[in-house]
Amino acid sequence: MPKKSTPGARPFRRKSRRSTATVQSGQARPANPKLVLFNKPYGVLTQFSGSDDEATLKPYIPFNDVYPAGRLDKDSEGLLLLTNDGSLQHKISHPKHKLPKTYWVQVEGIPSDEVLQQLADGVELNDGMTLPAEVIRMDEPANLWPRNPPIRERKSVPDQWLCLTIREGRNRQVRRMTAAIGHPTLRLIRAAIGPWRLAGLRPGQWREVPPVW
Repeated sequence: MPKKSTPGARPFRRKSRRSTATVQSGQARPANPKLVLFNKPYGVLTQFSGSDDEATLKPYIPFNDVYPAGRLDKDSEGLLLLTNDGSLQHKISHPKHKLPKTYWVQVEGIPSDEVLQQLADGVELNDGMTLPAEVIRMDEPANLWPRNPPIRERKSVPDQWLCLTIREGRNRQVRRMTAAIGHPTLRLIRAAIGPWRLAGLRPGQWREVPPVW
């Protein structure tokens, strides 16, 4: 988990009214529901099949009855949830439930307080305004594994790690959000989805946990 944030730092957030979503319940639950937490390495697709030159989940996940609940871009790393429970998959992945997703984001440059407040309030993307987010500066995550290949670095340009929590899942949303405020994403790691955490998993490792819903 990340180190403590800079002393005196506070999360940038906007207060908003939250609605409770009613979960669809038409599907029969499996007799042996599974929920698998997986640390997806960089360059791996969130699917079990692909062309010969594409890395997929197949070599990593030993179950043939689980499917990703949501997606994670090929060039992003971190927590991916897989389940054989269609009802649980819906609760995790459907946008209407607004399940919080937390990311560790390494960006180019040092964002000012004013710029971070833009993320907290919502930024304008080509598909509309984003929902309010929570964002705080953080140190590089403790015990962070090296990325293969390494990120592009420019010695003349500093970088900053952010902890960013959003409640929607548009295509490449976090990368587009940081680009919109003038600080392109260099590295993106999903650290948490709702109550589930990446803690303790190295790239390519997984663990099965009891479903909480």
